[in-house]
Amino acid sequence: MQEKFFENKKAIIVMIAGCFVVLFSMGIRQSWGLFYLFFENDLGINRTQFGFAIGVQMLLWGLTAPFFGIIADKYGSNKAAFIAFLIYIVGTYIVLVQPASSSIFTLSMGLIIGTALGGTAVSVPVAAVGKYFSDKNRTISTGIVTGSASIGFFVLPIFTKYSNEFYGWHHTVLYYIYFLVFAAICSLFLFKKEYVDTTNNVFTRDQTASKALSEAFKHKGYVLLVAGFFVCGFQITLIATHIPGYIQQKGLPDWTAAAILALIGLFNIFGTLGMGYLASKYSKKILLSILYFSRAVILVLFLFLPSSIYTALGFGILFGILWLATIPPTNGIVAQIFGTKYLATLFGIVFFSHQIGSFLGAYLGGYFYDNFGSYDYAWYLSILLSIFAGFVHLPIDEKPIVRTA
Repeated sequence: MQEKFFENKKAIIVMIAGCFVVLFSMGIRQSWGLFYLFFENDLGINRTQFGFAIGVQMLLWGLTAPFFGIIADKYGSNKAAFIAFLIYIVGTYIVLVQPASSSIFTLSMGLIIGTALGGTAVSVPVAAVGKYFSDKNRTISTGIVTGSASIGFFVLPIFTKYSNEFYGWHHTVLYYIYFLVFAAICSLFLFKKEYVDTTNNVFTRDQTASKALSEAFKHKGYVLLVAGFFVCGFQITLIATHIPGYIQQKGLPDWTAAAILALIGLFNIFGTLGMGYLASKYSKKILLSILYFSRAVILVLFLFLPSSIYTALGFGILFGILWLATIPPTNGIVAQIFGTKYLATLFGIVFFSHQIGSFLGAYLGGYFYDNFGSYDYAWYLSILLSIFAGFVHLPIDEKPIVRTA
C-alpha cells in the first residue's frame, strides 16, 4: 500500500500555517537591505552601522533559535512562534518611530528583531512541519515550507521597492507590522505533535535535551554540518544586505537590486522544492557538496564577468536556485541521524552556526566597503568559504545513530 503524503488533516493545517509563518517572517527580513539609503539619509546610519545592526540581528537570530527550539519541543511550536512574533512586532514598531540614533537602530533592527527571528524563521516552523511527516516525505515537506519563503523573497522586495518610492519608508514599515500580525495568528496553528519514534534507532525514553545535545556534539557528522552551515549564512546575508550597495557601486540602475532579490525569491521556489525531492532520493551530504561548489562557480562568474543588467539578473536566477536549497538536506541529515524528538533543538544549534556566518557576512560587507571603497574582498572571502563548505560535507556519516539504554 502506497504511503500517504499527509497522514491526517492536522498535518495539512500545520503545513499551511508553517508556509505563511515563513513567508512573512523571511520575506520581511530579506527586504531590509532596500531601506539602507533611507536609513542613511533620514537616520544618519552609515553602511558599517547598517551592516553591524543586520549582523547583530543574524547573531541574535542564531543565539535564540536553540532556546525557541527547546520551547517548541517542550510546549509546542505554536507557543514559541507566537511569542516570537510579538517580539518581532515590537522591534519593527521601534524601527518605525525611532529617532536618528545608531544605538537605538542596533537595538531595534539588531537585538529585538534578531531575537524574534529565532522563533519565527526557519528552524521552529520547519521542525514543526517535519514532525508530521515520515522519513521518506520529510525533506519534501520541509522543502515546501522553505520554498514558501521564496514567495516572500519574490513579493516583498517588489512591494518594498514601490511602497518606499510612492508612499515612503515609514508607510512600508507600518505595512510590515500588519503582515506580522497576520503571521502571528497563523503561527497559532503550528500544533504540537507528541513524539513517536519511527526510526530504526533504539531510543532511551528518558533522553533529555541536554543529553541529545551532548550526543550530537560527539558525532563528527554533526560538527561538520555545523561548520558547513556557517558558510550558507555568510553568503546569503552578504548578498541580501549589500547587493543594493554593490549594484550602486557598479553603476547599474537602482531597480536592479530589487530585481535580483525578487529573482532570488522566485527561483528559490524551484531550488528548495527540487532539493527537497532530490534529498529524498540521493545522499544529502553529496547534494550539499555539489550545492556549495556550484555557489563558488556562480560567485566567480558574477565577480569577474563584465558588469551589466544581464549578468546581475542571471546571478539572481542562478543563486536563487541555490539560496535556501541547503535547508531540506541539512535538516534532513539531522533528523536522519538523531531522529525527530529534539529536531527543533538540534537544528536550532546548526542554525546558530549559520547566523554567526550571517553576522560576519553583514558586518564585513559594510566594513570592507567603508574602509577599502569596495565590496570585492567580501566576495573573495565568500568564494573561499564556499569551496571549504563543498569539501567539509563529504566525510559526514549519514547513517542513523544507534542508542542503547
